[in-house]
Amino acid sequence: MSTKLIDLQHITKSFDGQVVLDDLNLYIRENEFLTLLGPSGCGKTTTLRILGGFEKPDTGRVIFDGKDITDLAPNKRQLNTVFQKYALFTHMTIAENIAFGLRIRKKSEAYIRDKVSYALKLVNLDGYENRMPDSLSGGQQQRIAIARAIVNEPKVLLLDEPLGALDLKLRQDMQYELIRLKNELGITFIYVTHDQEEALTMSDTIVVMNQGYIQQIGTPEDIYNEPQNAFVADFIGDSNIIDATMIQDRLVSIQGVRFACVDTGFGTDRPVDVVIRPEDLKLREIPEDAGEGSDAYEEALNRVRKINPGYLTGTVSHLIFKGVHYEMEVQSGGYDWLVHSTKMYPVGTKVFMSVDPFDIQIMHKPESEDEQAVGVEDI
Repeated sequence: MSTKLIDLQHITKSFDGQVVLDDLNLYIRENEFLTLLGPSGCGKTTTLRILGGFEKPDTGRVIFDGKDITDLAPNKRQLNTVFQKYALFTHMTIAENIAFGLRIRKKSEAYIRDKVSYALKLVNLDGYENRMPDSLSGGQQQRIAIARAIVNEPKVLLLDEPLGALDLKLRQDMQYELIRLKNELGITFIYVTHDQEEALTMSDTIVVMNQGYIQQIGTPEDIYNEPQNAFVADFIGDSNIIDATMIQDRLVSIQGVRFACVDTGFGTDRPVDVVIRPEDLKLREIPEDAGEGSDAYEEALNRVRKINPGYLTGTVSHLIFKGVHYEMEVQSGGYDWLVHSTKMYPVGTKVFMSVDPFDIQIMHKPESEDEQAVGVEDI
């Protein structure tokens, strides 16, 4: 287990009377790739700016490697920041851009040459020393911005939506580059994004934020498969979130139908929220003109019951081909279920619908607006 490197303690921050961060507590481990994820205005960039020293919290402390750096200037911190706008000096060559920070620190020219060469090799732009920034593509300029940051050997690299200006293919390529760089350099990456795919692809740990609060902290797998509240479930990927009743441990009623599940500790006959991912719903066509009790009907039904004794019936109302799967809506019990499947069911098809007990996620209903905003107690 990596040691704790950064500890944000009881951080609050307001702008013009608007609370942006409300008693935020978060620690970050050494050599961790941690992503702050959330919608615009959730407080993620403010958290990053407080870490970098560009903003000072109204209350709270920033502890770095055991020392209080809350009042320390940005240039005195062992952190470097890569912004969405690369801010390269257009009148300088690539080598001069990368060397800028080292020259300010009055390093020798031999040292600078070695460091610039090393940084360019790391970002796969060896031989670009004498090029000018405007001759490079957006992806190459981003790599230079990263090289300029890492050449100073920071303990932590802060990245504020650095891939936002790139097209989809470049963005995906750079995601893999960042993972490689983090592994090769052995430093801590703190990454800010509103893009769920980026967070799930790159992170060791994801911190989901909303309205100045941390909603959930966990691995990408935990965040996706075990969302702790409706906000996280809805923000991370597609979800079906529906009212239900927890009858007893491992048994939940969805649209009046009893489904086996694996959750416990929610009480008896308690209202809950249920989250089911679209790819976890299993469809089986109800044979056309096969009446209830017929051999064809019972055969299809038995296949569904092998997944879960509980099942719903519905009708496919919408169908879109997404490339790797079909996205369908199934009307059942007054609810439009979102379903992803590699098998296509035409609009109008009547289907059985079931889900594995392990793929039914039960969540407490929030009892107040404050609880709904905070999402998770005792983070």
